[in-house]
Amino acid sequence: MLVRAAKRGDEGAWEALVHRFTPAVRSVARDYRLPPHDVDDVVQACWLALLEGLHRVREPDAVGAWLVTAARRRALRARRCRERDVPVGSVLQEDAAAGACVETAVVEAERAQALREALGRLPRRQRRLLEALIARPDLSHAEIAGRLGMPQGSVGPTRSRGLERLRMDTRLVRAVAA
Repeated sequence: MLVRAAKRGDEGAWEALVHRFTPAVRSVARDYRLPPHDVDDVVQACWLALLEGLHRVREPDAVGAWLVTAARRRALRARRCRERDVPVGSVLQEDAAAGACVETAVVEAERAQALREALGRLPRRQRRLLEALIARPDLSHAEIAGRLGMPQGSVGPTRSRGLERLRMDTRLVRAVAA
């Protein structure tokens, strides 16, 4: 149902697909022990491939399986590109630093997930605005307003209300404090 609606250009359906399947795609990429930026690249590449080939999707109900398969292939490709010979002397130094890096990466991933969930609890207009500002912080209020189809004068107040709701979200506050 969502795939058909997204094919017709329904932005809400596309957003619902992204919201529904991104955690699975991200999880598959993480299973290949890629650095966070490579995981992001795999996720983005999968969504771009689906967007570009959406008109060719014959089995809309299988889009989740398609995304997972695409994520596996892209993650494996990324992993192979990153493999290299490591001089024996540097292995011990890298292992010591890796423990701290892994812990930091886990904490950052948990906080990012908490933020995504908190954004998902916001009213649609505030969520879309904040997501747009996060994705493109360089855009002016006029550009954001144009992209979202909202009055330019409401960008600032809507942003403020959304940020205030995030500040008051106890689940997010607990996750960030941890």
